[in-house]
Amino acid sequence: MNREPQPMYRALPWFFSALAGTASLAIAQTAPAKFAGGVLIGQNGMALYTFDKDEAGNGKSLCNGKCAENWPPLIAGEGDQAIGEFKTIARDDGRKQWTYKGKPLHFWIEDLKPGDTTGDGFNNVWHLAR
Repeated sequence: MNREPQPMYRALPWFFSALAGTASLAIAQTAPAKFAGGVLIGQNGMALYTFDKDEAGNGKSLCNGKCAENWPPLIAGEGDQAIGEFKTIARDDGRKQWTYKGKPLHFWIEDLKPGDTTGDGFNNVWHLAR
């Protein structure tokens, strides 16, 4: 059987379909934090904290304004979706914040490098997220 070569454009739909499938795998969402030494750390390697005044599961953080300047929230991207125990809440400023087991997650401005945990126990209301 003698076949003539097929024009390249006939193979392109299959190629782009396969490429789109791998692209969606490449952008699969990962958890916003991980455990290291029993403590949650952000993707930047910095420790995460919870605030005793934030009630787990109520969908709000009471740390806003100046508080959020000192305790920056772990911000979720616009398209980020819940992953396991990590969920998002709407902040007063309109951004989305990550929570773990219902508690909003924050960094501490005084932690300067990965491994710092200087905010643990601050004012007896801030604790490392575990």
